[in-house]
Amino acid sequence: IQDETEGVPIRTVKSFMTKIPSVMCMSLILFWITLSSSVALTAEAMHIGTLIAAQGYFFPISDHVLSLKDDGTFYRFQAPYFWPSNCWEPENTDYAIYLCKRTMQNKTRLELADYEAENLARLQRAFARKWEFIYMQAEAQVKIDRKKDKTERKILDSQERAFWDVHRPVPGCVNTTEMDIRKCRRLKNPHRVKKSVYGLAEEGTQSQSPIHTPSHHSRKGTKEDVEKEILFLHAQLDRHCMKMSKVAESLISYTEQYMEYDPFLMAPEPSNPWTSDDPSLWDLEASKEPSQQRVKKWGFSLEEALKDPAGQDLFLKFLESEFSSENLRFWLSVQDLKRMPQQDVAQRAQDIWTEFLAEGAPSSINLDSHSYERTSQNLKDPGRYSYEDAQDHIYKLMKSDSYTRFLRSNVYQDLLMARKKVCVFFVITRVGLCHVVWT
Repeated sequence: IQDETEGVPIRTVKSFMTKIPSVMCMSLILFWITLSSSVALTAEAMHIGTLIAAQGYFFPISDHVLSLKDDGTFYRFQAPYFWPSNCWEPENTDYAIYLCKRTMQNKTRLELADYEAENLARLQRAFARKWEFIYMQAEAQVKIDRKKDKTERKILDSQERAFWDVHRPVPGCVNTTEMDIRKCRRLKNPHRVKKSVYGLAEEGTQSQSPIHTPSHHSRKGTKEDVEKEILFLHAQLDRHCMKMSKVAESLISYTEQYMEYDPFLMAPEPSNPWTSDDPSLWDLEASKEPSQQRVKKWGFSLEEALKDPAGQDLFLKFLESEFSSENLRFWLSVQDLKRMPQQDVAQRAQDIWTEFLAEGAPSSINLDSHSYERTSQNLKDPGRYSYEDAQDHIYKLMKSDSYTRFLRSNVYQDLLMARKKVCVFFVITRVGLCHVVWT
C-alpha cells in the first residue's frame, strides 16, 4: 500500500494559510483495497481499512481514535520504525517521557487530551522518585527535535502520537496490543504476558511449534514452559495484591466516618425509628433545614451532597453563582430520564439533547469528543441510558472541579459553622437551682 508506483499516492494539501504534508484521503485507500483484493463491496473495504488503521499502519492526522471514517479526514502512513509488527512493547516510563515532552512543546496541536492529562498525573505519582530523570530525558528529546526541519518534525510528531494511540488508546477503544490471558492458556506454546496498569500486554514472541509429532524432549520443554508461565502469573498476582493492613485501615476509617450516622450504633436524636416507631428522625432528615450532621456529611463526597435534597439545592445555587449550573442540571435531567415511563423516554431524551448538546443549545455543556460521539450514536435508538457516557464525564468534571471549590466556598463554610454554634440557656427551677440547657 506504500509502494511508490502501485500504492496509495500521498501528497501535500494546501489549507488556509498552511500546508499539510504527506497525506492521503479515505477514498484512495478504499479504492486501493478494492483493487488489490477480491473485495467488491465498499462496506467490506471500509471494514478492512478500519482493521489496518486500528493497528496504526495508517492513521487520521487530527484524531486519537484510530479508524477509517467517511468524513473527509486526511490520513498519514506510519513510519516502519513504529509498526506493530516489530513486536516491542513500550514501558510506562517511555509513555511518561512522551507525555512530559508534549507539555514542553507549546503548540496547540500537541496539547494533551483529558485522558492523557490524567495518565500523566497518574504516572507522575507512580514515578515520583525518578520523575526528575524522566523530565531530563524529555527535555533532551525536545532539544534534539528543535534542530529538525519543521515539516519533518510535524510528520514525526503525528507518527509518534499514533504509535501511542495504539499502545495507550483512548478510553473506550479496543487495545489491539492486549493479549487475552484465556487465549494464552489455550495455545500449545503460550506467549509470556505481563500485567501493567493498562492491562495485559504481550512480552515475548511465540516460538514456532513443530509440525511433526513431538518427541520426549519436546514434551519436556513444553511442560517446563507451562510451569514457568504459571510461576510468572502467580508472581504477577502477588505483586498487585493489596496489603491486608491497608485494607483494614481503609475499612476502619470508612466505618468511623459514618458511625455517627448509623442509628443502630449511635443513639440518634430523636429516637431510632426502627426501635421506637417514631418517624420524627426521618422527617428531620427530609426537612429543608439541615442539621449540622447533614451539612457535615455533604463534605464526604459529591454523591452524599447530591443525595440530600438540601445539599443538592445548595450546590446548584453555588454553581449558578459561578455560571456553571448547566452541568448539574444536565446530570439531574439524565437521572430523571432513567425513572420516567417508557413511553416518554424518547421525547425526553431528544429534549435533553436540544437543551444541552445540540448546536447552539441554550445550556451547552463541555463534553469530550468520545462521549459526544457515543451519545449521538445512542440517540439513534434513544433509551433510558443513552446519556450514560456523557453523564459520567460531567460527574467527573463536577467532582474534580466544582465540588472542591464548593467545599471551600463561603456558602458551605458559613452553613457548616452556623450549625456548629451552641446556644446556652439558663433555666431557673422551682427550687432555685440553675440548669444549663445546650441546644
